[in-house]
Amino acid sequence: DGVWEGVRLHKGKFLFLDAHLDRLTAGAQAIMLDIGPREAIVAALKKTVEANKMETGVHIRLMITRGPKKTINQDPRNALGTPTMVVLADYKEPSPDIVTNGLKLATSRIRTTPPEMFDMRLNSHSRLNFILAMIDVIDTGADEALMLDPNGHVASCNATNFFFVRKGEVFTSTGEFCFNGITRANVIELAAGAGVTTHLGNFSLKDVERADEAFVTGTFGGITPVREIDGRLLPHALPGPVTQHLRKLYAALKDIDAER
Repeated sequence: DGVWEGVRLHKGKFLFLDAHLDRLTAGAQAIMLDIGPREAIVAALKKTVEANKMETGVHIRLMITRGPKKTINQDPRNALGTPTMVVLADYKEPSPDIVTNGLKLATSRIRTTPPEMFDMRLNSHSRLNFILAMIDVIDTGADEALMLDPNGHVASCNATNFFFVRKGEVFTSTGEFCFNGITRANVIELAAGAGVTTHLGNFSLKDVERADEAFVTGTFGGITPVREIDGRLLPHALPGPVTQHLRKLYAALKDIDAER
């Protein structure tokens, strides 16, 4: 058991690193895992990319598990207090074609869960429910599964957060039943700063059916357009105007953060 983060290396800088480490620390505290000083984690990240002479276009998976135990079972009290840290750094960029091709989404029967069952906002190593959601829609040819919350409202995709656009306004879930996305938060802030009206609320699949555009957000892909949801092609050519505007703002934000 453990927690993880996805981190981008862009122009020699780990993007939005403080936000990622804050989320990592909060997740570790929630599962009673002492991950040690932040400085040691940053040093491990730097050591890995420097050893591989990596500068940009790198996606990193940082994982911290509970480490060795005195006996094999689930009780965290059996841990010996030496967490295991793994840093996987991969040259990985989204395909340029994805901007014009977009993603195909299909709604899964597997739903997201409330905090009292399994808190979606924890980046836990256990991703089985999200894998099951993806398996549920694989036969449709979908790239990702669109997931509803326990009340039947649109929550997120199985690996990314979901937004849709109607009449120039952006809509997304409340955040209660979706990933605690750093890119999601950045996009919401960027939209507000650019005067793009953004609604956080409980929206149904009927609301999504009336969308002009849709996109998903995540550390790896940033903002990725969606072309099709449950067999319905979205009306705008990809990327739609609002999606394209936000993509440009996010690209600029990454450069600004890299220069800090």
